[in-house]
This record gives sequence, structure tokens and C-alpha cells, in this order.
Amino acid sequence: MSHRYRILALTAAATALIPLAACGEADAKADAAGTTGLTVVATTPEVADFARAVGGDHITLTQLIKVGVDPHEYEPTPADIKAISDAELVVENGVGLEEWLAPTISSAGFRGPVVDSSRGVALRPDDPHIWHNPQNARLMVGNIEKGLAAADPAHAADYAKNSAAYTAEIDELDRENQAAFDALPAADRKLVTDHDAFGYYVDRYRLQFVGSVIPSMDTSAELSAQQLTDLVAKIEATGVKAIFTESSLPPKTAEAIAEQAGVRVIGGEDALFGDSLGAPGTPEGSYLGAERHNTQVITAALAGR
Repeated sequence: MSHRYRILALTAAATALIPLAACGEADAKADAAGTTGLTVVATTPEVADFARAVGGDHITLTQLIKVGVDPHEYEPTPADIKAISDAELVVENGVGLEEWLAPTISSAGFRGPVVDSSRGVALRPDDPHIWHNPQNARLMVGNIEKGLAAADPAHAADYAKNSAAYTAEIDELDRENQAAFDALPAADRKLVTDHDAFGYYVDRYRLQFVGSVIPSMDTSAELSAQQLTDLVAKIEATGVKAIFTESSLPPKTAEAIAEQAGVRVIGGEDALFGDSLGAPGTPEGSYLGAERHNTQVITAALAGR
């Protein structure tokens, strides 16, 4: 079923989540007033983390896509429609990652502002994984700060202060990443991943992208037999040391290719965070922690450790 028709079907179900006393607009606003601060809905774990860092105690945040869930295949729920209906601000990644969002917003009857956090980012063709370049993350945080300040001018100074402090942490992450790759011989900076989610990361740190197990940025694509054979040949020819699996994707195909090519598979606790973050409450449950994890795992494996 397409996103559009599924969302239309869910709209009726979503109404069951709305108390009868809250059916009118005035009652909905009254419900929202019972929450603490600006009511914000963020789509992905990454933009939710950015919004949390900038908004602090001045916002009440609902994150739609939970950690470990593939955003490319996400289907909105009745609870999502209800959350958007009650929101004062919606924050999205943009670049087409959330194709389901516009019809969901329409079904929810939301008329408030939507912050596209990708504004100003220099885009790769059809690649929504912009956060993997920390310089893009800086822009995303700045866009979110502007959106929060416009929706809640009374706390604009606090949003600016939080944004500046968080941006400094992103800059430190970027320096750490660069130093880690600078310590590797250029000939070892070769990457094979589950799917093509790390283009911005590869460009930022001047890596060689050899290929991916899923030959697309869309996780629903599959390798043909010829593509599989070609990828194994490229791995062997380029001297790639490992295939990196991702936390939100099954590792079976990557393991099969690695066995044929005679290289290591990096997975389990060392799986990369390509489309998601780690579990809440863990270091990898934040953007900064997940990106540090990725760099530490990649550089260690490429160094033969």
C-alpha cells in the first residue's frame, strides 16, 4: 500500500486516540497548554537529538522514528498523526528522507511551521544522509535554532546559547574525526558498507568508497547476482580490509559477501549507525556519540586492529 493511501486509512484510526473533549480546536490547544514548553515533533533520531540539544527545557519533544527503525521504509502510525496534530512546530531532516511526512501533516490538519533542517546544505544527488558530515550538522542545528526562536521568541536567547555550545561540540567531533583519518595511510582509507549512507562522510574525510552491499541509498534495493560478483571482485582488487554492517539492517548478505571476498565483517556491537542512533541512554544514543563510534570502528578496522 502506498504511503498516501495508508496515511488516509490511518487518519480514521488516529481520531480514536483523541479524547472527545479535545475534538474542538480550543480544547486541543488547552491540552497542549498542559505540556511544558513549546510542543515540538521531530521526525528522525538525529534531528530529534539536535532539537533536544537546542531546545533544552523550553520544549516538549516527540520523536516519531524510533532508534533502529529504517527511515526509508517508515510507515506513520495513528499516534504520529495525533502528535503532529497537537504540535506547534515540526522538524524534518528533509532531502526527501521523509516522503510520508507531507501527507501525514495534511491528514493531521497541522497548519504550523515545518523546519526543513537541510536548508543551506550542499547536497549530493538524491542523498538524504546529510548529518554524516559534521559541517552539515552545524547547518541543521542552526536551522532548528531559527525555527525554535521564531516559534518561541521569548526564549530565543537561550536557543542561541544552546546552539552555540552544541555547535562547538560538533566542531570538536569534526576535528577528532579528521585527526583519526589523518593517522591512516591514504591507501587504507577504503570503505564498503551495507548501503550507500556515508557519502557525505566519505567526501568530508576523503575516503574511497568502494561499494555497498545494497547498491543504493534506499535500503529496499537488492544486489543482482552480477552486482554481487562485481562487488566481490572490487573488494579483492582494491585490498579492502572489511565490510561494515549497519545497526538498522540485517547483516546476512554482508556476511556472505565478506566470506566470498575473504575479508572481515564488522557488526554486532561494532555495527555502524548509518540511518539511526544507538539505544537511548547509551553514549551512541546521541548524534555525537554515534558519530564518534562510527569513526572509531572504521579507523580501527582499516588499521587492522
